[in-house]
Amino acid sequence: MARRRLGIDVRYLSHGLVGGVHTYVRHFVPALLDLASEFEVILYADTKQPFELADLPPSVTLRRLPWRSALSTVQQDLWMWRTMQTDRLEVVHFPANYGIGPRGAATVLTIHDAINLLPIYEIVRGHPKRPGTIAKMLYLQAWTKYAARRADLVLTVSEHARREIAGTGRVAASQIVAVPHAPTPDLRRVTDPDRLDEVRRRHGIQTPFVLADGLKNPGTLIRAWRRLPQALRDTHRIVFFARRPNVAPAVIEAQARGEAYLLIAPTRPDLIGLYSLAAAFVFPSWIEGFGIPVLEAMTCGAPVISSDRGALPEVLGGAGLLADAEDDAAFARHIELVLTDDGARERHRAQGYERAAQFTWENTARAILGVYNMAWQRRHPGAQAGSVAPTAVHVSERA
Repeated sequence: MARRRLGIDVRYLSHGLVGGVHTYVRHFVPALLDLASEFEVILYADTKQPFELADLPPSVTLRRLPWRSALSTVQQDLWMWRTMQTDRLEVVHFPANYGIGPRGAATVLTIHDAINLLPIYEIVRGHPKRPGTIAKMLYLQAWTKYAARRADLVLTVSEHARREIAGTGRVAASQIVAVPHAPTPDLRRVTDPDRLDEVRRRHGIQTPFVLADGLKNPGTLIRAWRRLPQALRDTHRIVFFARRPNVAPAVIEAQARGEAYLLIAPTRPDLIGLYSLAAAFVFPSWIEGFGIPVLEAMTCGAPVISSDRGALPEVLGGAGLLADAEDDAAFARHIELVLTDDGARERHRAQGYERAAQFTWENTARAILGVYNMAWQRRHPGAQAGSVAPTAVHVSERA
C-alpha cells in the first residue's frame, strides 16, 4: 500500500524558541518519525535559525522556507498551504495553535489551551497594554479561531483543555482529542550526593526546603508557610524559582524575612537537581491546561502538593495531595504532613514515580498517529485505515 503524504509545520524548531509549545514539538516529532512508517513525511521549517533536529530518516524531507524578518512569518502563515498543496499532502499537522492546510488535505491542529480563543479583554489581562503586544494577541486570536473552525480534528493536551476549548472556541467536543505531554528525556532523579551538594552550594541553600514556582500563585504558599509550627519554619525554607524576575512582592518580602530563597532562571540541570532535593513540590496554580511542572516533579521524586484546578488533578491521577488554590490552611496541613511523616512522604514519592511513568513521548506520538488516521478517514469514509489505530493514548486517572 502506498504511503500517505504527511506534512508537519515545525517552524518552532528553527526559531530558537523556548517554552511549552517548543518542548511539545521538539519531542513528539522525533518520536513520531520513529513510528510513522506508513507516511512519507515532509517537515516545514524556515531559515531563521539552524534546524534543531539532526539525522532525519531517509523517508523524511525537510523544507526550509525563506525567513528575512518578522513579516516572513506572517507571509508563511498566509501562504504555506500553497507549498503544501504542491507537495500533494494528504494529512497536515499544525502543532502550534494555528495553521491552514491545503485544499483536500485532512488537517489536524494542536491547540494547547483555550487562551487564544478567549475574548481579547481576557487575553490581555495581566499583560502589558502596549500596542504591539495587543496587536500580536489579536493576530493569534484571529488565526486560532479561524484555524479551529477549518480543522478536521483538534488535538489538545488534557481532558480539561478539551472541555475548555469546546466551550470557549465553539468547537464540537467530538472533534477534539486529548493527548497528553510527557517528561523530557533529561528528567530523572539526581542521586549523586556530590552533584546535589554542588547545586546547594551554587545557590546558597543551607536547609531542607520545599520547591515552588515563584510565578504560580506564590501568595497561597507563603500564607500556608506562616501557619506551620515554628519548629518547621526554623529548620526549612521555601525555594522559589522563576523564569523572569518580576515575581509577586510577597515573594520578595518572604526572601527578605529569611523564609525563602528566590532563584531567577536556574539552569535546566540545576532545576532537575532542585526537584530531586526538594522535600516537596508545592504548586498552588490558579489554572493549568496541563501542568508540566507537576509531571517534572514526580519524575524527579518530589512529592507533589497541588491545587485542584484545571488539569492538575487529571495529571496527578491521585499521586499527589490536592487543595483549592486559595486554601492556605489545607496547603499548610499537607506541607506539615509531608515534612513530618516519613511514611507519607515516601508513599507520595513512590506514587509520583508510578504516575509519571505512564507518560511517554512514544505513547504521545503513537496517539497522534492515530489522530492522523482518524482525520484522514473522515475525509475518506470507508477507506482502509492505516496501521496505527485511530485512538488517543489513555492515561488512567489514578496512579
